[in-house]
Amino acid sequence: MEESNLVTLAPLEGFGHGFVPERFLADGMDGDHFRFERVSMEGYRHLTAEEIESLKAYGNSSPNWDDVYVKDPFDPSTVRRTSLWGLCRLGPFEKLMISYHDFHVETGITDSRIISSDILANAAVHNCPYVSNYIIGEESIVYRVGELQTTNHAKFGAGVVKEGEEESVRVTIDLMNEAGGREVMAFPGMNTADAWLWAKKRDHGRLMERFKDFTEDVVTAKRGVYGEVGRHSVIKSCHIIKDVMFGPGCYVKGCNKLKNLTIDSSEEEPVQLGEGIELVNGIVGRGSRVFYGCKAIRFVITTHCNVKYGARLLHTFLGDNSTISCCEVLNNLVFPFHEEHHNNSFLIASLVMGQSNMAAGATVGSNHNSRGNDGELVAGRGFWPALSSTVKHDSRFASYVLLTKGNYPSELDIRLPFSMVTDNQDKGRREIMPAYWWMYNMYALARNSWKFSVRDKRHDKPVMIETDFLAPDTAWEIIEAVRLLELWCGHSAMPHAVMDDKEAQSLGQRLLSQGGRLGFDVFAEGVERSPFPVKILKPSKAWKAYHEMLLFYGMKTVSCYALRHGLSFHEALKEDAKLYRFENMGGQLVPSWRLDALINDVESGRVGSWDSMHASYKELARLYDEDRLENASAILGFLASKEGKQIEDLFPSWDRECQRLNGWIQDEAVKTKLKDYSNAFRHITYDNEAEREAVLGSPASSVNFTLPHYDKTAW
Repeated sequence: MEESNLVTLAPLEGFGHGFVPERFLADGMDGDHFRFERVSMEGYRHLTAEEIESLKAYGNSSPNWDDVYVKDPFDPSTVRRTSLWGLCRLGPFEKLMISYHDFHVETGITDSRIISSDILANAAVHNCPYVSNYIIGEESIVYRVGELQTTNHAKFGAGVVKEGEEESVRVTIDLMNEAGGREVMAFPGMNTADAWLWAKKRDHGRLMERFKDFTEDVVTAKRGVYGEVGRHSVIKSCHIIKDVMFGPGCYVKGCNKLKNLTIDSSEEEPVQLGEGIELVNGIVGRGSRVFYGCKAIRFVITTHCNVKYGARLLHTFLGDNSTISCCEVLNNLVFPFHEEHHNNSFLIASLVMGQSNMAAGATVGSNHNSRGNDGELVAGRGFWPALSSTVKHDSRFASYVLLTKGNYPSELDIRLPFSMVTDNQDKGRREIMPAYWWMYNMYALARNSWKFSVRDKRHDKPVMIETDFLAPDTAWEIIEAVRLLELWCGHSAMPHAVMDDKEAQSLGQRLLSQGGRLGFDVFAEGVERSPFPVKILKPSKAWKAYHEMLLFYGMKTVSCYALRHGLSFHEALKEDAKLYRFENMGGQLVPSWRLDALINDVESGRVGSWDSMHASYKELARLYDEDRLENASAILGFLASKEGKQIEDLFPSWDRECQRLNGWIQDEAVKTKLKDYSNAFRHITYDNEAEREAVLGSPASSVNFTLPHYDKTAW
């Protein structure tokens, strides 16, 4: 019988049978086709007359005991006060105790109603009034679950439609835009690269069609797939569970409602779902935990994420190793290593490229600049909107942009990486300090890159996550930032002169390269949609810092490659290397030309499934070392060309400079951290220095992570 909005009455005869309506059964198939593919009839037998009498004596019932199959060894005393409807397969059941930590129950079934389900070896099902069309895995516990059922049209969180259904029932996730237009279809195993390509490359119509085909190949359109509780899972004290596929090793307790989900757990990377949560239409990846009153609808939570303390997710894709606590998060594509805490943080209709942090009261996407709710925001990795900062659509931020506390009432286009943006309310303008992190917060910059690399908990890594703050993507942004600083400096130096951009940039380069304070203010162009000027703070120092970053990145990358491969610096250096833009593909950096080739392979059919797509990501990751080497070589070539010299001529001075930077980075990291200890107000809550050190540790012990380091190699 199909679902209806009306309460109906029907004869009891046949209850538990006819799971799939006949019109959806292909020739040679029945409603148990997929069930028997998962668990065959091998080893099962009918009950003996003595076993039937024993089961009746223990308060059990069935309208047809011939529909009940068991597997030896089978102890009838393990099944008590339970009604069995339709084809049910039980056992083996031995009289044993099954435990999870301090929770202990006996194996078997008590005080339950089982409808056309399989309860496998030494599982425990107790006080469950409605278990329908489920396979309960070996040595699992299902205890006090009000409703555990699967419908014949279950999709388990995937964005597919079943035979006979209208397209309107397809569940999609609207990423990056409240008004839609970037919708994706979830599937088990979906990663951030999949989501980014699908949501971003909307101008590739054939690619969109292929992705839809890939997804529909992953999840069958046929009806009749049973829900499963994977082996060694524990599900207890839950209200409603409907159309949920649980992988092995799940621990689920106290949930209000779980509907249309895949819980992609494994015993090596178990998923935990906790008290008071409501999850509908989504995927939860391996090693993730969702608990304490969270609500999520139309979502993908990937691997090793924590969603907790009343967080609300809607139409959101959350990348690996991320944490969202308390906050409201709507229509977002979030790359790996995102942190968002505190009940008053709000993230909406954004692409946030990971390694990011949303502070308390931050409101990203607070308003739209059109008459519809179709605004978007894009932030490079390392994005950090500070306490109570408010940003409106449409805005764009380069990597490692820090927004200080303030109201940003107009759209922003900040193309200067590692910068600090401030709201100077006294002067009624925004101000930008480029390269702020490198100049004044080396501790946080270096520690963040280190901590992300060591906190990656994924066992399988279909996407390679770049965590180094100096990488091909940020190097490209730095080159653009250098150009902009030179251009703005030239225009600001002679605001009334008639100069084209090339002339202005040349003038700005000469002025900035002299160092020291300029005799005029530098104002940015095209970074804020407002009539107010945006001032650049410390432009000469920032220009020098950007060149230091490029040099250190290029020299460090080439020298590290040389050391790994037993080469000299000269042997490792790629001559005539070309400078390409790298795309951040869900945390994995890929040269734009390789990404174009991958898209072409998908559209032409050379890549024909999500599995082959994921294999392509791994191949791109394998090539990344060589791609990064070429990028670093091209960066060094770019720096040499600015000085009108060859790399060979500059290497001795560059080598000395990078060795100096090694010590400078160490000193800056310690000096930055020492600010926490030199602040007198950091002492006022402690009676003495010993108490403070017992709580905070010493300054030296706090810089206990690996800092960026250039290794000198033979030329």
